[in-house]
Amino acid sequence: MAMPATKWKMPPLAKAYEALGAIGDGRVRIEDSRSATVVSSDGSKTYEVETSADGREIASNDNASYWQGYLGYPAIAVLLARGFYRPPANVTDALAGVGWKELNRKFKNDWGKTIAQVEKELEKAGHDPDAVRSEAEAVLNFLRALQPVRGKRIRPPVEKPAIKTR
Repeated sequence: MAMPATKWKMPPLAKAYEALGAIGDGRVRIEDSRSATVVSSDGSKTYEVETSADGREIASNDNASYWQGYLGYPAIAVLLARGFYRPPANVTDALAGVGWKELNRKFKNDWGKTIAQVEKELEKAGHDPDAVRSEAEAVLNFLRALQPVRGKRIRPPVEKPAIKTR
């Protein structure tokens, strides 16, 4: 008898921002009907994401998915890239180029502080932070409705050492 599927916990709002940014940066690569990869914002890691045809069953090897039990931004980004939810281009473009890893480290994974900093930068760049926030919230509402379940657990990748240049 099959084990009942375990639902993913809901991610913090910041993960929707990160997923939208990954789309804006073009860091999501669809490999085939099930597999995709997502490169981290600083390029040091490549995450593997597998989805079922309907997008409900998801396996992802990012740290949040593996250790925290909530759907991490790579899995969310793959769902967006596969067209299960289509965010407007002005929002993904606004979040392109954000150094998430650096911000998360700077604010010690305090997602509220990270979002506040990103919103400041968006405003400076002439984007509408409220439109971006409402889109990030819409992504979370899409996930709540989808109620994704866990696929197999895949261990997170090891960070590649920085390439030394002279």
